Amino acid sequence: MGRHGQARARAVHGGAAHARWWDFIAPQLTHHYHVAALDLSGHGDSGHRSTYAMEQWAREVLAVAGALGMHRPITVGHSMGGFVTMLTAALHGEEIAGTIIIDSPVRRPDPETEEASRGRAFSNPKTYPSLEEAMEHFHLVPPQPCENRYIVDHIARHSLRETPAGWTWKFDRSVFDRFADHDLHDYLAMVRTRIAVLHGQFSAIVTPDVTDHMSEVLGRNAPFVEIPQAHHHVPLDQPLALIAALRALLADWEHSVPVRS
Repeated sequence: MGRHGQARARAVHGGAAHARWWDFIAPQLTHHYHVAALDLSGHGDSGHRSTYAMEQWAREVLAVAGALGMHRPITVGHSMGGFVTMLTAALHGEEIAGTIIIDSPVRRPDPETEEASRGRAFSNPKTYPSLEEAMEHFHLVPPQPCENRYIVDHIARHSLRETPAGWTWKFDRSVFDRFADHDLHDYLAMVRTRIAVLHGQFSAIVTPDVTDHMSEVLGRNAPFVEIPQAHHHVPLDQPLALIAALRALLADWEHSVPVRS
């Protein structure tokens, strides 16, 4: 894998999120890598489906990579997007060079869909008379502090669309309907490509017992990197630390031999 624009990376957002979550991360990688972020179906500016499946999202990741001429890219996913990239590596490992998952716990559904299944988040999306009022109702799930308010405001703005009735959220509420019993433990065990796990130091969902379990499933052969001072939404509250960790991993993978068979 070469440098200076020859290597390829795909960025996958979390549940109810969109490609613009990577706006403060991806540009810092483009000096050495071709980087692309996509809106999964049911999210952002992509169309909606009658039903959703993580396997379908994995195919979308590969389809976008193929359309852009990205041969065997490295996939990077946050939260639910980490699960999508994990499944892509498990089912289509020959088509990717590796995967990096960011704060994606395996033992239970991802944090966004777990909250939704309990009725505490992403209930029927409301419509607001103005963009400003709609943005005031944007909040992170799971909740956490974030000092980078300008990033949160940027994300909120691109999470909304205008309709004849007012401003509402872009994501399709039904994307969460099929995840309650989705167990990714087996998919994680199936991964045979390079894989690395990043997690926030203060993450409420990727706790030490979770990382220990995931490391065991991966045969203790994958790097686990804790991002200092980060909560679950690592790309928002610690973007520079995340960029440094991604650069280090990608540089190492260019010049090392995989251990996993």
